[in-house]
Amino acid sequence: MDKVKLLESLKGQLIVSCQALKGEPLYIDEKITMMPLMARAAIQAGAKGIRTNGVLDVVEIKKEVSVPVIGLIKKQYEGFPQYITVGMDEIDALVKAGADIIALDCTMRERYDGLTINEFIASIKNKYPDILLMADISSFEEGVNAQNAGVDLVGTTLNGYTPYTEGNHNGPNFELIEKLVKELKIPVIAEGRVHTPEQAKKMLEIGAYAVVVGGAITRPLEIATRFIKGMGL
Repeated sequence: MDKVKLLESLKGQLIVSCQALKGEPLYIDEKITMMPLMARAAIQAGAKGIRTNGVLDVVEIKKEVSVPVIGLIKKQYEGFPQYITVGMDEIDALVKAGADIIALDCTMRERYDGLTINEFIASIKNKYPDILLMADISSFEEGVNAQNAGVDLVGTTLNGYTPYTEGNHNGPNFELIEKLVKELKIPVIAEGRVHTPEQAKKMLEIGAYAVVVGGAITRPLEIATRFIKGMGL
């Protein structure tokens, strides 16, 4: 699938994030993953894209589904806050694994390698000119900067999870999506605390190109906890 058709296949659609990290109930080990089954269920329901973490999950989910797979690698670098596809080693691994789109932290915080995020994006594009990059950002300014740096999509994945955006809201940030849609020329992906179909639908109505939902669909511990808290138990 070429880049244009790939992006068109996601327009107005649901992308389901299928991830299980160490310590979570659905995480097995580094060689066995349940996430292809989660992806199968999502696609059977009608989702048109999958977002997942790690080489194993990208490879195995690609065997299971024929929709675009957004890949990322969560790896913390000591002394630095970024953890979503921060280095070129992770980019190399995701390209080799066959990720259709690579998501990476595009906040403008100080990086472990001394590069600015713009310099890192330029180095990726120079090495892999045909790869599609999804910028995970937390603020409007970061979204604008990411577009100017040459990414292909912008997602609000990190809004509420950086020190300068924490505490702004409990639910989805509709206002941020509206501002980004008005300003950017590239697709804006709504992601972050979208817990209901009504919220996802509203995201599309205000202009989001597509919506990523993870915890509300594929993380049973998070789902059950939400029920327990909601019931006052």
